Amino acid sequence: MNILSTKIENGNVVVGIVGLGYVGLPLAIEFSKKFKVVGYDVNKNTVKNLLGGKSHIQDISDAEISSKIITSFYPTSNPEELSKCDFIIICVPTPLSAENEPDLKYITSACTSIEKILKKGQFVILESTTYPGTTEETVLPILESSGLKVIEDFGLAYSPERIDPGNIQYTVSNTPKVVGGINKECTEIASKLYGSIIEKIVTVTDPKTAEAVKIVENIFRNVNIALANELALIFEKMNIDTWEVMDAASTKPYGFMPFYPGPGIGGHCIPLDPFYMSYKAKKYGFIPRFIETSGEINNFMRVHAVNLVEKGLKKANKKVYGSNVSVMGLSYKKDIDDTRESPSKKIIEELVSLGVNIKVYDPYAESIRTNVGVFNSEKSLENAFYNADGVIFVTDHSMFKEVNIRESAKLMESPVIIDCKNLFSDTDGIIYLGIGKNNNYNHVVK
Repeated sequence: MNILSTKIENGNVVVGIVGLGYVGLPLAIEFSKKFKVVGYDVNKNTVKNLLGGKSHIQDISDAEISSKIITSFYPTSNPEELSKCDFIIICVPTPLSAENEPDLKYITSACTSIEKILKKGQFVILESTTYPGTTEETVLPILESSGLKVIEDFGLAYSPERIDPGNIQYTVSNTPKVVGGINKECTEIASKLYGSIIEKIVTVTDPKTAEAVKIVENIFRNVNIALANELALIFEKMNIDTWEVMDAASTKPYGFMPFYPGPGIGGHCIPLDPFYMSYKAKKYGFIPRFIETSGEINNFMRVHAVNLVEKGLKKANKKVYGSNVSVMGLSYKKDIDDTRESPSKKIIEELVSLGVNIKVYDPYAESIRTNVGVFNSEKSLENAFYNADGVIFVTDHSMFKEVNIRESAKLMESPVIIDCKNLFSDTDGIIYLGIGKNNNYNHVVK
């Protein structure tokens, strides 16, 4: 282990990244500013594009890729290239199964590939979001099947990724990094590696503590968003504007943190992590009712959004079946092109099941894949509005906030607007319904 420490100090360490997606690629580019990096991905097309200087991640430009290719960043689809690395960092997806249980197939596949080339003196770090215990109960046994022993022959640690796509304020280098090694020495070595590119390192007792940190971060957001969503459903019945309530409540300078309602949650972490924790909790004989309920509430909001579409069309004396509805926003959050677990997917599927004809528009995401087909974005916002019976805004892209909704509604067959993100205030002359809004207010078509 002392050799690794010295190599880090001398800048001679070789870092391997397994998985060149939203987490792995930004990390690889950051490490390549200081060390040689081998980036391994099973997707040969991804590797080919990277070798050609083309980035598939919005946060990483083509110029950044081109400047590092061959000089310090070596993308490959050959796992044997990882044998050249001192550190191997696993950044692969952790999805859910059809039964909403943790699916660790990408982690186990990555570990199996590493086990075949693992040699004495190497150090393996898992970054993928997962339930507490994964590093020691899943990763470690696979790696030790190589015949090598942890601590004695190789190092092992867990350090949760904290990538926030589209966030230009907090990036890899200035977002604090949590590190938990299999023992104190492993924690120190992994911390030293990350400390060479990241401003602040936070060490914890062991891998399962570090795994718990990431799960808690995401469940915290999940349950608080669920609270905001449940309040929104209640306040709609009471003719109270939830957004006004939250804004006023947030003026309290202590003891309150504002969360806002919406059409459900998206991205790779927040919608999935409660299920990971729930699965593990049940293994210990505990039923996490609060956590599971929050997931149910957030999932229901997609159905509620569809219900608002139906309600709006009814107000316009339009039948749902055969109507034309445009879905605005395909990404799971504003100003990015990432559609993973986007609420729009379920909303589109539900509307199609009701016989609705769908158009979609997103200024960032070109298309979205659903269980009822692939939907390609219209070329312009005007095309999306044209002849629509209803328009539902799912994502709060910055450009949507600049839309003159009354003027745009003139392009529609019937001006029915469903606002899931509190985008508009000047709504006179249109049928306007929104999540958490006073939907009994009489918006009369003029």
